Amino acid sequence: MEPAPAQQISAAILNIFSTQSGAAVLASRASCRIVHFAKCPIPLPSPDDQGFLREGLSPFLRRKNVSYYPGAEKLAGIQAPALVRDRAQRILREHWFQVREFLERAMPGFTRGWTPGTSSFRPMEERGRGLSPHASNELVHVDAGAYGATHGDRILRFFVNLNPSRDRVWISKGTFEELFHRHAEDASVGRGALQPALPERVLTGLLNVAGKAFPMARVIDSSPYDRRMRRFHNWMKDTPSFQQPPYERFSFAPWSAWMVLTDGVSHACIEGQHALVDTFLIPLRNCRRPAPYQLLAGAA
Repeated sequence: MEPAPAQQISAAILNIFSTQSGAAVLASRASCRIVHFAKCPIPLPSPDDQGFLREGLSPFLRRKNVSYYPGAEKLAGIQAPALVRDRAQRILREHWFQVREFLERAMPGFTRGWTPGTSSFRPMEERGRGLSPHASNELVHVDAGAYGATHGDRILRFFVNLNPSRDRVWISKGTFEELFHRHAEDASVGRGALQPALPERVLTGLLNVAGKAFPMARVIDSSPYDRRMRRFHNWMKDTPSFQQPPYERFSFAPWSAWMVLTDGVSHACIEGQHALVDTFLIPLRNCRRPAPYQLLAGAA
C-alpha cells in the first residue's frame, strides 16, 4: 500500500487542521473530531510481520497490550524468547517511526516539542472481556493521565485496524466540552486554579529524568489537572446511566487508520481485535482551541 503524500493531508483535530484528499472527519460534534483515513497513509508492516503480531505473540502475552517504549528502547507486555521479543520490538519500532515521520511532516506546528509515548499492539478481542470498569475499553470515557500525568498537554493517538477481515467499532457520546458542561456537577469535578505546589513540581522534574531510563517511573507522576481529569474519567465509567444511549457509532475497516485527541473526544471500543496504537503528548501551547485544561481551570 502506497503512503498518501503528507503535503496532501492536513488532518483536522480541534479545527487546527483542514482535511483534504485521503482524510475525512467522522465526528464533527462541536470542535473535536475523529480524523479517518480510509487507507492508512503510511506503509504498514509486511504481511508476514502482521501475521506474526496477530498469531505469533499469543502464547507469550502477559498484559492486554504489547508496548514499545521508544525513549528507553524497551518492550513490555510479553514474556518470550529473545527472537520473539526482538522481532516484536523491531516491528513496533519501525511502525512508530513511520507514524512519527508522517505526523511531523503533515503537522509541523502541532507536533513541535511533542513527547512520543508508546507504540502498542492490542491483540485482544474488545467485546466481552469482562474487565473492571476502570480498565475496560468498552465503556465510554475520555483519556486521562497517559503514562501518569500530562499536566494539561493533549493526548494524540493514531490507530490502525490490523485485522484483515473485521471492522473495529467505536462509540462516542460527544466531546469533552459538551460532557463537562453537562455532567461536571454530577461528577463532582470543579473548576479553578490548576498550578501544582512546589513539592509536586520538584517530584515531576525528578520523575521526568528517571523516566528516560525507566519509562514506568512516570506513572507515579500526578498534577491537579490530571486528578480532575481522572475523576471525570472514572465517573463516566462508574455511572451506568451515563453509559446508556444515545451515542454515535463509528466502524473502521481493515487497514484503515484514524487519529484523535482522546482527552477531547469521548470514546469506547466495543468490537475489534488486532490494532496498532501510537500515542504522543502534544504541548498545550501548540493548540489554538480551548482544551480540557482551560475548561477545568475556568478560563474558557
